[in-house]
Amino acid sequence: MTQIKFKKIIATASLLAVGVFNVAYAQEDLARYVDPLIGTAKMGHTYPGATVPFGSVQLSPDTDTIPYAVNGRYNPDVYKYCAGYKYDDKTIVGFSHTHFSGTGHSDLGDLLVMPTVGTLQLNPGTAANPDMGYRSRFSHEEEKATAGYYAVNLKDYNIKAELTASTRVGMHKYTFPKSTEAHIILDLKAGIYNYDGKNVWTFVRVENDSTITGYRQTSGWARTRKVYFAMSFSKAFKSYGQEKQKDQVYRGFWGRFDQNHNFPEMAGKDLRLYFDFDTEEGEAINVKMALSPVSTDGALNNMKTEIPGWDFESVKQKARDAWNQELNKITVETLKESDKVNLYTAMYHAFLGPTVYMDVDGKYMGLDRNIHQAEGFTNYTSFSLWDTYRALHPLFNVLQPQRNQDMIQSMLVHQEQSVHHMLPIWSHYANENWCMIGYHSVSVIADAIVKGNADFDQNAALDACVQTARTRYFDGIGDYIDMQYVPEDKSGASVSKTLEYAYDDWAIAQAAQKLGRQEIYDEFIERSTYYKNVYDAKIGFMRPKLSDGTFKKDFDALNTHGQGFIEGNSWNYSLYVPHDPASLIDMMGGKEKFSIHLDSLFTMHLPDKYFENTEDISREGIIGNYVHGNEPSHHVAYMYNWTNDAYKAQDKIRMILKDKYQTGNDGLSGNDDFGQMSAWYLFSSLGFYPVAPGSVDYALGSPAIEEASLHLDNGNTFTVEAKNQSDKNVYVRKVELNGVLLKKPFITHDQVMNGGKLTFYMSSKPNKNLYN
Repeated sequence: MTQIKFKKIIATASLLAVGVFNVAYAQEDLARYVDPLIGTAKMGHTYPGATVPFGSVQLSPDTDTIPYAVNGRYNPDVYKYCAGYKYDDKTIVGFSHTHFSGTGHSDLGDLLVMPTVGTLQLNPGTAANPDMGYRSRFSHEEEKATAGYYAVNLKDYNIKAELTASTRVGMHKYTFPKSTEAHIILDLKAGIYNYDGKNVWTFVRVENDSTITGYRQTSGWARTRKVYFAMSFSKAFKSYGQEKQKDQVYRGFWGRFDQNHNFPEMAGKDLRLYFDFDTEEGEAINVKMALSPVSTDGALNNMKTEIPGWDFESVKQKARDAWNQELNKITVETLKESDKVNLYTAMYHAFLGPTVYMDVDGKYMGLDRNIHQAEGFTNYTSFSLWDTYRALHPLFNVLQPQRNQDMIQSMLVHQEQSVHHMLPIWSHYANENWCMIGYHSVSVIADAIVKGNADFDQNAALDACVQTARTRYFDGIGDYIDMQYVPEDKSGASVSKTLEYAYDDWAIAQAAQKLGRQEIYDEFIERSTYYKNVYDAKIGFMRPKLSDGTFKKDFDALNTHGQGFIEGNSWNYSLYVPHDPASLIDMMGGKEKFSIHLDSLFTMHLPDKYFENTEDISREGIIGNYVHGNEPSHHVAYMYNWTNDAYKAQDKIRMILKDKYQTGNDGLSGNDDFGQMSAWYLFSSLGFYPVAPGSVDYALGSPAIEEASLHLDNGNTFTVEAKNQSDKNVYVRKVELNGVLLKKPFITHDQVMNGGKLTFYMSSKPNKNLYN
């Protein structure tokens, strides 16, 4: 057993500067357990660079910039670089300032900076031939990634690169060798998920000999996205210039100037700039890059406010302090040191997003492309809601209640600014990209309302949910309303949509009931039963139905392609009724039969024909036919709690925790999906899970910690302890809440938030009558 030895620390001015507050409990340097390299190999799609909790800047190395198409065909390598960094790569192209964490789509990678020495090269070269460009070889032995800090030695140039950040500013420290040919390159063409035409326009203005401003406008996953920046050097550059663009034509009066060398304004689709210096041996040049969604003035003000000076170590310490403030919300004792690494890295990943999207003065770019002022809330962006409504936002209701309220406020202003009058589906950088299915903002909003974490206009929020759910032209909703299911011949993934709409409608009904809106409750509780219309009782599975009311022929319940589902098959999605498991169980033959069905899910073998190839990425998260790497299955193990065999959930939860979350760069079993996978790990390690957000209930499982204390924002502490804990003792003999024996496998949100102690008594043998 490892135990944390607490050290009392008084919150300092540096903590207050990054927006954290004094707390009543002791603090410790828990950031030492965070390993940002976890998930950077295979398909975890995490990035290892420097950022602060929910920060606008994610300053991280990119190991390649991948074209979307090669010879006119889609390049499958694009998927591998969703976060810009791939652990197996041998070269670093540079350090860019925006990244998604754990997503399944490539974008961002803005404003790439790279220091070099020697002959100036302004193209990145290739991984196969790095000497043809400005990229550099590197070694993991000379790389360090911690919470809020990243460092690496660029071998080809003998430059030590160090990165840290505040919320809106990235700070670089480059330690050079002696040279009269030292350069810092700013590549405005580089980015993740590149294709011809992604860069709409870039502009740079040289303000003086150490500061530039500008913007980059792109059309990628976000159709129109503009990032303003201000870049400042700790040392004046002796000269600067740009790469001549291939299609550069000087028209009219501009032709009188040589715009490639020391010209104070540069514009074009594909700008690559360089700044020249003379350096002494071991001389460090610092760079600050401030971002703004609004203007270059906003970026300059962000820089002046957050990092006014040049003390790199101070900024680095403030970033670590910010992480420690958040990580200390949970303090644990674990069986092994590695368990602590996994838990605090999961917290770290869970607190990377959504990200702040406004200047220090509260201004932000709206969905309507106008400048807005956030009044009384912090505006956030990057809502990967199909993933995060399941566990991440419920986790925020426990550990980040104020942030979750602000995120909901951000969703509500999105809805106000939307010409569709819809809440976000998958939004980022003042854009809606319509990725994935469902309208899961309503789940996040309903969960907050039902759990009493709703310091916003709740009735207006409910109205926004209703408006979204009645938008008939969106993704089959009109047919869903009229026919009470989505027909497969009109809209693909129809079964998944029907099931997810039904859950979202149930969530709306719960919020309506809480607010006394009976008509809305009646409408949406009825809609929440529509999942029954795609259940084929003859085969015992959910099955796509056509417009004529017949089920689709040639149906294969194990196939994930063309069968009416997305990121899952019928075996997985037939269990996706988190809001009404009792009715689902009755529909599928009763508790005993349903329990056996769940057993089969975890033990069956999927033949190779159901995978695209032997290296199919979906294999990573699979146990039998249970797919942990895809979110629709995340609640499934807990569904045993609605049978007479609650004990069967316990060994499976512990197996998933052990097998699918490990230390090391390849420790994640699939995309972290902006923190959802990590949130599942956190809840499940603590022994309870939100099966149906919108309900106040948490389903109990099998905790993987010895003791954990949740230090809540309301001043209370909720402690979970597992007596007789071991790797073999995965079953629960009994559970007590504040010394009272629990007779049901559930606790409520209020019981958690009121503080107290949940005690699990662990055993190597199942207690088959635990809650019966």
